Amino acid sequence: MSIDDGSLREELLVARAYLSAVAEPPAPALVRFIGRHGVQRAAELVRAGDVPDAVTEEVEARREHVCGERILGRARENGIRLLVPEQREWPHERFSCLSDATEIGIAGMAEPIALWVRGPASLRAVTEKSVATVGARAASGYGETLAAEFGYGLCGAGFTVVSGAAYGIDGAAHRGALAAGDSTVAYLACGVDMDYPAGHSRLLRTIAERGLVVSEYVPGTSPRRHRFLVRNRLIAASGQGAVVVEAGARSGAGNTANTADALGRPVMAVPGPVTSASSVGCHMMIRSGKAVLVTGPEEVIEVIGPMGTSPVDDGAGQPRRGDGLDRDAKQLHDALAGSDGASAEQLARDSGLPLRKVRSLLPALEMAGLAVLGENGWVRRA
Repeated sequence: MSIDDGSLREELLVARAYLSAVAEPPAPALVRFIGRHGVQRAAELVRAGDVPDAVTEEVEARREHVCGERILGRARENGIRLLVPEQREWPHERFSCLSDATEIGIAGMAEPIALWVRGPASLRAVTEKSVATVGARAASGYGETLAAEFGYGLCGAGFTVVSGAAYGIDGAAHRGALAAGDSTVAYLACGVDMDYPAGHSRLLRTIAERGLVVSEYVPGTSPRRHRFLVRNRLIAASGQGAVVVEAGARSGAGNTANTADALGRPVMAVPGPVTSASSVGCHMMIRSGKAVLVTGPEEVIEVIGPMGTSPVDDGAGQPRRGDGLDRDAKQLHDALAGSDGASAEQLARDSGLPLRKVRSLLPALEMAGLAVLGENGWVRRA
């Protein structure tokens, strides 16, 4: 079936609209059922009640009470479009980690059935280089200032800020991104036709004009406490990494960080005053080793960027070759200094690293432009 076939495409969108409304996300049993039977056939079987018990539990309360065609029509009247996995704009690369997590048995990590979107940008394009930036709602002035600076700096470096449009850190990060003149993505825990929180209605309108406001909940869905936790997996999945600017000991930002970690995304946290309750969660993440300490956008880019491509300042305003490498890579890079050519075995002896580690790091250093294999062996690239 071609996505460009008008009639079939409309039928598919109606079926996706119905399935996105019939179950409360993340609905892993329904997602697997769709994968086995196809979208339109799955919608027919759900409507008829001819589904396994696990799917019945997810759809029984709504299957006879929602109409995909009506939901889709009302959304369009309000300038809302439906984004589905069959479209080129779907960010398969970002969301594949959710499917992988489901396959290995991590609960609540199913890929969304569909997404409801306000805004002109392509979700796939804007999340190609992206960072989830989250934090406390009851943020301090220190936290909000830093979040805005992170948002501004990351967008200035070509990264999209993904967050949840909440008060505090989320809102500050979005504003910083918009101030840099770039787009930003806000995932909501309610329908995208609802301005939530109400105090951010103007901010959400601006995001919708220049970026994207996104939700897996059908238009008209009210925010509920559990929906914020479900929504957080999409924020975590949509970024190449997650930065927590401020977080209490127990917080939604901490939940997003835990989810990012479970999905294999690097987690970063910004330190705060040791006396600040708003930074306790960040300090716990850093102390436990779950998060890397970062103090600015350039350090975030170091963590998520390719090896050696994001040098930091050397204190005199000049970047140094090899900045941004991890400890082992830097150790190997140092061992290359002054060599006219060395084998992997020689470098293992000089650096003290295991030979297998040296052999795995050398191609990465070569790709980063820091080493080259010459006639006499490996040399440091000038």
